[in-house]
Amino acid sequence: MAPSPSFKPSSDLEIHLVRRSPVVLPVSEQRRAILAEIDNAHFSWFHVKVAFVSGAGFFTDAYDIFAINIVAGILGYLYGSVQSPSDPGLTGRTLSTTQELGIKVATPIGILVGQLVFGWLADVLGRKRSADGVELIIMIIATVGQTVSAPGYGISVIGVLITWRAILGIGIGGDYPLSAVISSEFSSVHIRGRVMTAVFANQGWGQLAATLVSYIAVASYKSSIIHDPSALALDLDQIWRIIIGLGCVPAAFALYFRLTIPETPRFTMDVEWNVQQAALDVDSFLTTETYIVDPEAVARRVNPNQSFTPNFRTYFARWEHLKVLIGTSYSWFALDIAFYGLGLNSSVILTAIGFGAPSQRLTGSAALYAALKNTCVGNLVLSVAGFVPGYWLSFLFIDRWGRKPIQLTGFAVLAVLFLTMGSAYARLTATPRGTRAFVFLYCLANIFQNFGPNTTTFIVPGEAFPTRHRATAHGIAAASGKLGAVVAQLAFQWLKNIGGRDAFLGHILQIFAGAMLTGALATLLVPETNQRALEALAHRDGVCPMDAPRARKSPREAACSAWSRFGWPRWATRSRGRGQGRRWTRGAWSARCRRR
Repeated sequence: MAPSPSFKPSSDLEIHLVRRSPVVLPVSEQRRAILAEIDNAHFSWFHVKVAFVSGAGFFTDAYDIFAINIVAGILGYLYGSVQSPSDPGLTGRTLSTTQELGIKVATPIGILVGQLVFGWLADVLGRKRSADGVELIIMIIATVGQTVSAPGYGISVIGVLITWRAILGIGIGGDYPLSAVISSEFSSVHIRGRVMTAVFANQGWGQLAATLVSYIAVASYKSSIIHDPSALALDLDQIWRIIIGLGCVPAAFALYFRLTIPETPRFTMDVEWNVQQAALDVDSFLTTETYIVDPEAVARRVNPNQSFTPNFRTYFARWEHLKVLIGTSYSWFALDIAFYGLGLNSSVILTAIGFGAPSQRLTGSAALYAALKNTCVGNLVLSVAGFVPGYWLSFLFIDRWGRKPIQLTGFAVLAVLFLTMGSAYARLTATPRGTRAFVFLYCLANIFQNFGPNTTTFIVPGEAFPTRHRATAHGIAAASGKLGAVVAQLAFQWLKNIGGRDAFLGHILQIFAGAMLTGALATLLVPETNQRALEALAHRDGVCPMDAPRARKSPREAACSAWSRFGWPRWATRSRGRGQGRRWTRGAWSARCRRR
């Protein structure tokens, strides 16, 4: 953009911002003043709004991910193959290993893709432009697609569902880096951990909602399932479509509010380098007063080098930065091996240990209803006694103890719990009393997953990297976690029946214990981010690119740069005979400067 004719270059470009009286500050000091206002802001309703809007997306994510836990069993009754010739009806059907694996692994694969793509877009286009509800729209479309899926002569309904769930995962994956960086960049230092934890804690509420809706849907059809076996297939078909379809409700609700979130001031300043707009944005959401831009002042909007890839490579070429990315990525990978290995297969584990198993006296549709109801109740117990309390314990201590101690403690406790559960699996599941003890340890493991690495692995990548690369780095770390979820599903499905039906579950838990130990080691590479400004964490050499002094130019380079940008000297003419001459054009003068 060409400067105004009245513009006179000075040694340091200045911005005039007026609050109650005109204030003139250099750009670097203005930037530091804005960051100080954000970092020291008191808790306000805007922070509640940020947590609510970002958290609504996570509520939807968790609902859609974990609803399949109940639905997979129903799909087995409807579209699975007969496992026993003595029971050729619906109650004797289950999904094959490949079908069940496809249903459960499709969403994590889609999430992995979405985390990488939307994380990169958030750093290139901005948090708002890449987060204008696109990921939620994808989730809504994919959810509707699942609910209307049906078999055909040339297509399998399971194949259609796998496709839609992969697309659903792309939308879910986009929500991870966007929610993390939006909540971290808007939060003040002393409450940032709690705001981000409140956002992520909606995952627990979403999981609880999925199990509660499943229980209500199954209970609503109790009379029809038990007393009208001829309509059993219709009832089951309607139940799973209701459970999946209701995932559109929180997504549509979150979509409206997601559109109201402004661009983060840190992105506006540090990537777009528009300090003036950042000042206006900060004032609009943190104070009741209003910044007024002096119309006589020049709005500073530098056009920085927008080449993302070279900057990314340069930053992570240094070991002190790369080790943080490795630490956050592997710790998330290790955690999700156990978190999704258990979370997406909790119904299988509860059935295997006989928790809530239907009475042997029940047969046919009555036994089917009892099995579905008990599975829902078992998942409700795990959610209420494990998942939800763990998140809010993290909320209470995240800004007191710090991220790193909670993550290390969580990994250590999980390693001990999984080793105990796996080593004593046969004894614990042999008696009803032992089964109750196993379920107690299972709930305890869920608590320390969420009051531990499941929460901190989400928070730390949203704090430890610079604004220009924060969303991409968070997306890489989160995608590493979903790679762990995919590995866990593959291993779980292919290992669980070694030596007999569900006979290898104890050894799988021991494998999870080993993964927790490696996660604890990876945590040692991660810095403590508690009560530290994002800029201090991102630029460990103490210099931010916007505040750093620019390289000194030679006199010729300085003159060429100034003349090509602000005007031309009077003597920049060339004689063409007596009394003739022509003035250099800006393009010609710039070209000459470049040639020299």
